[in-house]
Order: sequence, then C-alpha cells, then structure tokens
Amino acid sequence: MSLIKSKKRVADHGEVFTPPWLVEAMLDLVKGETERIDSRFLEPACGSGNFLVPILKRKLAAVELRYGKAGDFEKHHYALLALMCIYGIELLADNIAECRANLLEVLGDYLNVKAPEYFRQTASYVISQNIIHGDALTMRTSDARPIVFAEWGYLGKGKFQRRDFRLDVLTGMSGFAEEGSLFAHLGKHEIFTPVETYPPMTMRDLAALDSAPEAAA
Repeated sequence: MSLIKSKKRVADHGEVFTPPWLVEAMLDLVKGETERIDSRFLEPACGSGNFLVPILKRKLAAVELRYGKAGDFEKHHYALLALMCIYGIELLADNIAECRANLLEVLGDYLNVKAPEYFRQTASYVISQNIIHGDALTMRTSDARPIVFAEWGYLGKGKFQRRDFRLDVLTGMSGFAEEGSLFAHLGKHEIFTPVETYPPMTMRDLAALDSAPEAAA
C-alpha cells in the first residue's frame, strides 16, 4: 500500500496515510474499546478509512463472538450498531467516497448474503450521516454548514434511537467539565442538548431515508 496518492496532495493537504502495521499497533493501545460494540470512535482526518475500517472489523468480530449464535436478527442489528458508532471527517471528496465504500464493503463481507435486502440501504444511510465531507478544524461541512453528528443507540427489538449534536458544541464539553469552571456544577444535560431528537426507527425506516436529498450530502 502506498502511503501517498501524489506529491501535490502531500504539499497541498499534508496527506500521508498511516501504514497498516502502525494502525493496528495504535488500536491495540485501546484494544478493549475497539472490541466494544457500542464504543464510539471519531477520526477527524479519516482519509479512505485507514483507522475506521480496522476498527469496524474489530467491532464485527465482537458481534460475531457475542451474537454469532443468537440468530440473524440480533446479529444484523448489532452489526449495524457497530457501524453506527464509527465517525469520520475528511476534507477531500475522493477520500470520502472511498471511505464510505470501504466501510460498506467490510460490513457486506461480514454479513455475506444473509442480510435482508434493505440492510445495505440502511447501512448506506448511516454511513452518509457518520462519515462527513468537511473540515475538522473549522467544524464545517464542505458546503459551510456546522458539522452535525448522529448519536445512535439500539433500544432492542429492532428499534434504534437517534439524536443529533453539533460538533462545535460537543468539543466544548471538556472545558465546561473542568474543575473551577463557571459551569462545572451543571450536569451535561443542562448544557449539551441535541439539535434534533428522532422517534425510534427500524432498519426499514432508515433504509427509506437513503434516497433522501440530505443522505447524499
């Protein structure tokens, strides 16, 4: 694997990809979290998925270990939850397309042909919401909107909960929580409220959103 796509991209954007052996070594430093299905990871310069793809593979291995014999229903829903807990931001459009495709391919390979027909649409929609074309430094999308991430949760019985949060608000959390801060006495729920909360949704509900205009953003 080449660590650069072109010298011009290195000069213009500082784009250099982390070699796989180093990625795995870094992930091993937080091995327990990479193997927890619902732990959340954000890669602010995700490229084509050098970190996010192996994280998803580790999470899916955990799904197989825990739910592999529990039946397809549980396995499919927890595999989707593993995907839902992976987030990325990337400046370059071709990298975004590659990253999204790579994550979808890993999930497809894991489930093979056993997943229902609408599962791919559901996964595609989730990826479109979690892997953002934008700038992590400005916390804006490619069309200058504030970056918003969906917080997904699995409620059980085929239902998922979604709440949306602005990234620029979330990044202020550590400052508010510092000892001696003016807001240190406040609970997180008093400061960090979602910009939108959705009713519980099934995979079919999410699949129906895959063709919506915002899904292609």
